[in-house]
Amino acid sequence: TGTRNLEDQFDLATMSSSAFAALPTVLHPKEEDIQMMLSAGVHTGTRNSDKMMEEYIWRRRKDGLHVLNIGKTWEKIMLAARVIVAIENPEDVVAISARPWGMRAVLKFAHYTGSQSIAGRFTPGTFTNQITKQFREPRLLIVTDPRTDSQAVREASYVNIPVIAFCDSDSPLQHVDVAIPANNKGKHSIGLVYWLLAREVLRLRGTVSRTSDWDVPVDLFFHRDIEELKKNEEEQATKVEEAAAPAAVYDDAVPDVDAGAFTGEPVVAAPEAAQWSAEPVAEAAAAEQW
Repeated sequence: TGTRNLEDQFDLATMSSSAFAALPTVLHPKEEDIQMMLSAGVHTGTRNSDKMMEEYIWRRRKDGLHVLNIGKTWEKIMLAARVIVAIENPEDVVAISARPWGMRAVLKFAHYTGSQSIAGRFTPGTFTNQITKQFREPRLLIVTDPRTDSQAVREASYVNIPVIAFCDSDSPLQHVDVAIPANNKGKHSIGLVYWLLAREVLRLRGTVSRTSDWDVPVDLFFHRDIEELKKNEEEQATKVEEAAAPAAVYDDAVPDVDAGAFTGEPVVAAPEAAQWSAEPVAEAAAAEQW
C-alpha cells in the first residue's frame, strides 16, 4: 500500500500541472483537498473499464486497477456545482442513492443544500406516474451510481431531466449529462465527493466563504454501520465504568507487627508440628487386627 500511495502521489504531480489549466485560479483545489481525495481513494477505479470512461482514466496499475484522473474529477465537481446553483429553487434538485454506502451522504447533502433526497430503493414511476404518492417533478437529478440507480436514470431520460452521476471506470454513461469520475463503491470516497460538492454549492451561493474552512466535518457524510456504532458505545461505556469505579487501596507501606510488640508481653513461639512419620499409628494397627 505504501508503494501504491507513492505511485499515486507521483501521478498527481505529473497530472496537476495541466489538469486545472481550464479552471480559473479561484477554483483551483488546495493541497489539502487533493490529499483528502487520495486518502479516501477517490481515484481508485475497478479492473474493468467502459468505452465512454476512457477519457477520465489516467492509467492502469500493475495489479489491474484503473486510476482515475483527479484533475477531471475536480473539474467535473466544479461544473456540477455550477449546474446545481443555476436551479433557482433548491428543492427541485433530487439526490438519489440506492447503495447503502451513499445513503447517509445523500441525506446530509440534501440537508445542507436544501435539496430533496431518495435514500434506499427507488420506486418505479416516481418521475413518470402521476398517480403514485411519491411522484416528483425535479429539474435536476444527482445519482450516486448510474448502474445501481439505473431505473431513476431511465425515467429521468423519459421526462427530460438532466442527470449528474458519480461514475467509476466501469459505469455506463447512457442518459448521463455530467459524469463525475470517482470511486462510487467506497464509503469514504462517496462521502468525500458529496461533501466537496455540497461545499462548492454553498460557496457559489455565498453562504460559505472560500477563505475559511467549512465548519461541517467530512465524517458526517460517511456511512456508519450499526454494529460498529454499538461496539463503540459498549467500549465507551466500559471505559466510563472502569474510570468511575473506586480504586482498591492496599496497605503495603504498613509492616506486619506482632501483637506482643504493642502489649509488651513476650511472644511465645508456637510448638513445632509433630512429625507424622515418627509416631506409630496405633489406630491403624488396631483396625488391621479387627
